[in-house]
Amino acid sequence: MDERVRERQAAKSVEQHFVRLLTQDFCFSLRIAEEVLKEAQTSLLGEGREAKTGQIRVYLSKRKAGHGQPVSQTASQEVVWTVNAGQEDQEVLEKEGRVALRQVRIQRLLDEALEQGGVASQEDLASALNVGVRTIKRDCQQMEAAGIYLPTRGNLHGIGRGQTHKAQIIGRWLRGETYDQLMRSTRHSSTSIRRYVQSFLRVVELHREGFESSQIAHLVQSGEALVREYLTVYEENDSPACRTRLEEQLERLQRGETPLDGVKRGVR
Repeated sequence: MDERVRERQAAKSVEQHFVRLLTQDFCFSLRIAEEVLKEAQTSLLGEGREAKTGQIRVYLSKRKAGHGQPVSQTASQEVVWTVNAGQEDQEVLEKEGRVALRQVRIQRLLDEALEQGGVASQEDLASALNVGVRTIKRDCQQMEAAGIYLPTRGNLHGIGRGQTHKAQIIGRWLRGETYDQLMRSTRHSSTSIRRYVQSFLRVVELHREGFESSQIAHLVQSGEALVREYLTVYEENDSPACRTRLEEQLERLQRGETPLDGVKRGVR
């Protein structure tokens, strides 16, 4: 017998035993027992989002959950977090140091939480990054003082959605900042910034072809919320200079070339 077949049969046998235990020993109805089984599988095994190397699965408060109630009573959402992005993080570490790397990771984790329907607290971040809450608070204060919006649970409750760091970077790139300038001010790696730009250009291209946000999200393998943010940035940056820069980069993309940093060489 094929090994995969044996594994499926064993899993099915365990599931049947669990349901039988609930119906016979705990007097649950069959329907309720099956629902309990589904919830247990989701909680223990996840919701189908496989955690890759450098990623972890965590449970955070749902983005739309109410405030003012104990965490234990707040609706939760499973989220896959990229704690270590490999080469991109290594580039930041080598050029900017450990503090910069941690701050980049904080921004990434907060954005990933929102994209998956969750929202993180500073305590959640501290636990994932294996540092104290005071360290996270100090990092957040420094970034917010530099004008970086951080969508923590407290900020979302106080002032709403805001822009993710990716949308902020794209807006500044459209308005003329180079990769070097963005790297210095945001501490992000050139690899990350280039990836954001390429994704943004692809979103705009598909939008112009008439695709809906949900379809674009599927095609570029991104969250629909981020796609909508990118389209908002596209619509809000409609100056002649931004349009010229955007058209030049879209033409490069259509020719299969890598987008430049948006500013002609020699013009800074």
